[in-house]
Amino acid sequence: MHPTNSTTPVTHFILLGFPSLGRQSRTLLCALLSLAYAATVVGNFGIVWAVLRDPRLQRLPMYILLGSFSWLEICYVTATAPRMLCDLLHPGLPISFHACFLQFYFFFSTGATECLFLAAMALDRYLAICQPLRYPVLMSPPLCWTLVASCWLVGFLWFIAPIGLISRLSFCSPDTLDHFVCDPGPLLAASCSPAHWAGQFCANMASLMLFTTISFILASYGLVLRAVLRLPSGAGRHKAFSTCTSHLVIVGLYYGSVMVNYAIPTASGTSGKVVTLFYTVGTPLLNPLIYSLRNKEMKEALRRTLLGER
Repeated sequence: MHPTNSTTPVTHFILLGFPSLGRQSRTLLCALLSLAYAATVVGNFGIVWAVLRDPRLQRLPMYILLGSFSWLEICYVTATAPRMLCDLLHPGLPISFHACFLQFYFFFSTGATECLFLAAMALDRYLAICQPLRYPVLMSPPLCWTLVASCWLVGFLWFIAPIGLISRLSFCSPDTLDHFVCDPGPLLAASCSPAHWAGQFCANMASLMLFTTISFILASYGLVLRAVLRLPSGAGRHKAFSTCTSHLVIVGLYYGSVMVNYAIPTASGTSGKVVTLFYTVGTPLLNPLIYSLRNKEMKEALRRTLLGER
C-alpha cells in the first residue's frame, strides 16, 4: 500500500528488472537472452515448419499437438522477451498502463494455454497406449484440431476476469514495478486501493489451472505406467516409455518452476525473477531440443526440411 496522499493517477509504469546489475552485466545478460530468444523462435518454428511440410506428420495427432505447442511457445516467449531486452538496454524506459496490462494478459493467457496443451498431450499418450484400437477414432485429425482450438480458446478466456479486476484498481505514484514483466505481485503492491480480494481471485484462478492440469497429467501417466508394465515385451515397454519421456521432461521443468512462483510463492526478489526468467525463456528454448533430440521421426522431418526434401 502506498501513502494515501500520493493520489496522482498512474498512466505508465517503470519495470525495474535487475536494478543491481551494472552496465556491463546488463549488456552481457541482454546478449545472452537475445541469443536464447532467437534460438527459441528458430527452433520452435523449425518444428512447426517440419510438421506443416511433412504429410506423414500432419496425419498423426502427436505431431499436430507438437506443432501447435511449438507455435504457442513462440507466442509465450514473445509476450515478455522483447520488452525485457529493451529494458536491459534502456533502464527506466516507461511502459504505458494499457501496454502493461496487455502484456499481463498475453503472458498469463499463453501460460494457461500451455498448461492445457500439456494436458492434451498427456491425453494423447494415454489414448495411444491404453486405447490403441480406439485411438484412430478418438484422436482423429479433425477431433485433434478441435482439441487444439479448445485449448487456445479456454486459455485466452481463463484470466480475463481477474486481469480485468486488477486493472480497475487505483494505482498511485511511485509507478515502479519490481520485476521485468507486468506480473500480479508487483502490480498489486503498486495499488493504492484495497487489493487483497483481486489478488486472491487471480491466485485462485492460477492455482485452479495449475493443479487441475497437473492432476490430469499425473493421472494419465499413472494409467500409462500401469498399461506399459503389463506389456510382455521389454522392447514394447521401452518404445512406449520413449514416446512419453520428452513430454514428461517439459512438464517437470514448466510446472516445477511455475509452482514455485504462483502456487507456493516462496521465491521473492531476485530469486523470484530468476525463476520467472527460467520458465519464460528457458523452457521454450529447451522444448525443440528435447523433442527433436529424442524423437527419430521429428529428427528425420527436420533433416528433410533443412535439405528441402519431400
